[in-house]
Amino acid sequence: MKKKFKIKGLDCPNCAKTLEAKIAELGSVKIAKIDFLKSTLEIEADDVNLAVQDAINIAKKIEPDAKILVKNETHKIFGKTFFIDLSLLLVGIALGCVALFVKGLPVYAFWILFVLSALLMGYKTYYKAFWLIFKKTINENMLVTISVIGAAAVGEYMDALMVIALYSIGKILENLALEKSRKSIEKLTNLKPEIVRKLVGENEEIVNPSEIEMGDLFLVKPGERVALDGIVVSGNSNLDVQSLTGESLPKFFKEGDEILSGSIVLDGILTIKATSKLENSTAQKIMDMIENASEKKAKTETVISKMTKWYTLGVIALAVLVWGIVWAVTKDINTAIYRGLIFLVVSCPCAFAISVPLAYFSGLGNASKKGILIKGSNYLDAAANLKTIAFDKTGTITTGEFKIKKIVSLDETKSENDILKLCAQGEKHSLHPIAKAITNEISEELEEVSNFKEISGKGISFELHENKYFVGRQSENLSETTVELFENETKIGEIILEDEIKESSISAIQELNAMGIRTVMLSGDNKIIVDKVAEEVGTSEALSNLLPEDKFKWIENYKQNEKSKIGYVGDGLNDAPSLTLADVGFSMGIKGNDASIEASDIVLANDNPEKIVEAIKISRNTKKIVWENIGLSALIKIVFLSLGAFGVTGMLSAVIADVGVTLVAILNSLRALKFNSKKDKKAK
Repeated sequence: MKKKFKIKGLDCPNCAKTLEAKIAELGSVKIAKIDFLKSTLEIEADDVNLAVQDAINIAKKIEPDAKILVKNETHKIFGKTFFIDLSLLLVGIALGCVALFVKGLPVYAFWILFVLSALLMGYKTYYKAFWLIFKKTINENMLVTISVIGAAAVGEYMDALMVIALYSIGKILENLALEKSRKSIEKLTNLKPEIVRKLVGENEEIVNPSEIEMGDLFLVKPGERVALDGIVVSGNSNLDVQSLTGESLPKFFKEGDEILSGSIVLDGILTIKATSKLENSTAQKIMDMIENASEKKAKTETVISKMTKWYTLGVIALAVLVWGIVWAVTKDINTAIYRGLIFLVVSCPCAFAISVPLAYFSGLGNASKKGILIKGSNYLDAAANLKTIAFDKTGTITTGEFKIKKIVSLDETKSENDILKLCAQGEKHSLHPIAKAITNEISEELEEVSNFKEISGKGISFELHENKYFVGRQSENLSETTVELFENETKIGEIILEDEIKESSISAIQELNAMGIRTVMLSGDNKIIVDKVAEEVGTSEALSNLLPEDKFKWIENYKQNEKSKIGYVGDGLNDAPSLTLADVGFSMGIKGNDASIEASDIVLANDNPEKIVEAIKISRNTKKIVWENIGLSALIKIVFLSLGAFGVTGMLSAVIADVGVTLVAILNSLRALKFNSKKDKKAK
């Protein structure tokens, strides 16, 4: 059995990894996963209640600040622990000031005040450092502890207290920034209401959303969120659908309209008939995709995560080397120790360990706010490098909502209605948009056919009343979308359909071309129709008469020959192989084909191609922020390591540099959450 719990007070990625490893070692636990940025612990165990109690006990020893929330406790940023820590820090600073600046204190009084000050400001840091060393784990807590003890040992008392004071202040500020970003993204992605107003007869019962069955009626009042997908039975209202599609303008719903869970009723009261259960609802699908996104990390994020695992040991080894070199040169052991300690302070990995995953986390949250569901930071990263995007035509560039324009009978014994019925006989088992357009025109019940066979990319054959029929396309170079009907290999009729091009397709493809991304249309339709659509929307290239396997092979050949990243955009079942093969697969619409949604890497909550442009701009901006953080952090650390090694700067400058660059990197990461791609017309 699996269960997920919230954790509060977890402010260090390496500490989270250590805690995860120790919980996983517990006998009562099968699998344990901690998501640092989401502050969640997932436990798989035979007895989850026993396992979580064991996890709570081990957390108290390893991470005193971390609290696993078993019940539905409110997770406040400014909780009781925050005020206790802040109070102890202020008292510690006051005692330190007395010890350092009051003249004439007896030696014993100085040491009492000094030790009390250091303990009050950093007792948790020391505790974690010494407890974990017995568990053969060393992290940044040990670096700071060694620095404080070492500075005191060589008589640099002010530096010793300033190191722990600034480090503790920095951790409080880091935690506040992290919690703010966590709350912001949680607010964006929490689409599930806690209660539903179920209608039983004329009575209203407050129930949990999981208790609603398909066909049940439920009521939604102004300001409330729709819990499950359904159809409006009575009432009308404007709905806020921004959390689903990213569109800011309200949408009007009336009786008979299909409504998606996660929407917010703005005015009026709606009675809705549920067409899904909670676990299959649109809101739940979106939340599951967002939740699982943290499992698939970008290469940069993975490298940083692996690096920090061994980083601390490497830093200690280099600090010893600096100490040895300075001692050999200066012959002064106190100076050598002090400069080695500066190296330890500057080298804390927090700036890398927090800011890089936080930038990706913010980028993913920003995308989800705009109705772009990216299944992992690896795909967010890959989207920034796309050089070519291939589009399916029907339902992607066009609306996919075909309408019958004309029915032609080529057999004097058959009317136009006979042609329509025979075509519908074959198309009734197909999921293709053309098939739906034809079958929707028939209200009467159709006879069952025999020897039904679907020929991929061509059409459907079947037998009826001892005649063999084929519905599909055999003629080439038809100027319009046409379904042909053959009886015993003789063409007896055709249905001409029309499908509109989305206005958003034209603007999206134009902008992709302007961004230097090559656009290609891959279609199963004939050359005349495909070339006409390509000319109107402006794709760089268009290929026609392609079967699903031809599209797959084209993408495969591109990847082998071009050696650059390619994206594919589709919406149907036959697009699934191409969506899987492409470096980044975009599926159109959260209510689209399940196979295409599963196969894709990025799901556009609505079917607007402009969201592809937005996704790429968000990914490029996020990647830029990630490398800004890495570059800035590395530069500051190298500069201050060099200055410290040559005695130009002291420990105070080192700790300010370390804490400062971490905070700047965190704040810079949060820019990814606020980025507005529509204002960024110059994004390349």
